[in-house]
Amino acid sequence: MSTLFVNIKELVQVEDRPKKMVCSTDMKLLPTIKNAYLLIENNLIKDFGKMENMPKFNSVECIDVSGKIILPTWCDSHTHIVFAGNREQEFIDRINGLSYEEIAIKGGGILNSAKKLQATSENDLYEQSAIRIHEIMKLGTGAVEIKSGYGLTKQSELKMLRVIRKLNNDFPITIKATFLGAHALPSEFKNNKKEYLDIVIQEILPIVAKEKLANFIDIFCETGYFSVKDTERLLEASATYGLIPKIHVNQFNAIGGVQAGVKFNALSVDHLEEMRNEDIETLKNSNTMPVALPSCSYFLSIPYTPARKMIDAGLPLALASDYNPGSTPSGNMNFVVSTACIKMKMTPEEAINAATINGAYAMGLEKTHGSICIGKKANFIITKPIPSYGFIPYSFGNNQIESVYIEGNLV
Repeated sequence: MSTLFVNIKELVQVEDRPKKMVCSTDMKLLPTIKNAYLLIENNLIKDFGKMENMPKFNSVECIDVSGKIILPTWCDSHTHIVFAGNREQEFIDRINGLSYEEIAIKGGGILNSAKKLQATSENDLYEQSAIRIHEIMKLGTGAVEIKSGYGLTKQSELKMLRVIRKLNNDFPITIKATFLGAHALPSEFKNNKKEYLDIVIQEILPIVAKEKLANFIDIFCETGYFSVKDTERLLEASATYGLIPKIHVNQFNAIGGVQAGVKFNALSVDHLEEMRNEDIETLKNSNTMPVALPSCSYFLSIPYTPARKMIDAGLPLALASDYNPGSTPSGNMNFVVSTACIKMKMTPEEAINAATINGAYAMGLEKTHGSICIGKKANFIITKPIPSYGFIPYSFGNNQIESVYIEGNLV
């Protein structure tokens, strides 16, 4: 089936051939076509261009979108969408003065989520997570990465990964899975980190690989969680199974996680609220995508990733939501884009590039997602009548999306 969208006010993020990523000053460039058409066939983009050059198409459904802008759906490369319950009480604890670290010490944080998830059936966990998947699709996300890491036992980590696989099978959105068994230390292993890592590497990892339950491997490389040495040990072990690293680094402290990520050819290093000059230098000329999570900084009132410094130094940058119950209970990528502009001083062009083509790269999807390009997935957002694409981050808190198409179908 073919559908033709005509009289598009502006068609955003167009390209003749897929780019790998966008870096440095090029992030300020956002190619568009004004007064455009877009043809999709089944689940792919078939053609696009200026209305004045539009050929005659036969046997197509025609939709007039006068006054509206079309742009590719968001590519959210860092989430923890599969979780049980919520951590509303910790939100109140933070308002009352407790830090993220203090809440974790008293049994909250990741261990709180793990306790709830372990007690939740696989079916119930799926049903809770499916609601969130539908929610983010309606908000314009067309590809998403989901991590395990709230299981912290062999049984529960595998349960999470099976739920992620089922979500990918049941929904049109493209989902990439990440094994994050080394997210925190279970309380029974708090004095024996080596033993827990042994379980992750020797008992869980082989099953994850054998059953093809994950595309990526992750670890929380942070003071009080897992060291650089721990990180390198896990990444070295996972390399034999072909799992690509995507790791949490530099959230609260810069301890060398960026260097470990680049050393092991990580697809991305994520968080980066604390960045040293040597971290930026390490990322230069690497294939590792830095990923910022501004909603997390907003929610926890911690520093924002120094986007201006990084982009001006020649780096690319991706934006992701970090959707999780403790530090970012929202998967709204529109808010992420707005926050990047408001708090990180990114231009609308830089933020849209970071949330589309660079986000796609951070999931290994740059050939199929993240832009309006012939042969790519027919994943796009149709806005309400708005003056420009810059109005999306400007009007933060308001939903400027009229409709979303994923795999060529209206969500």
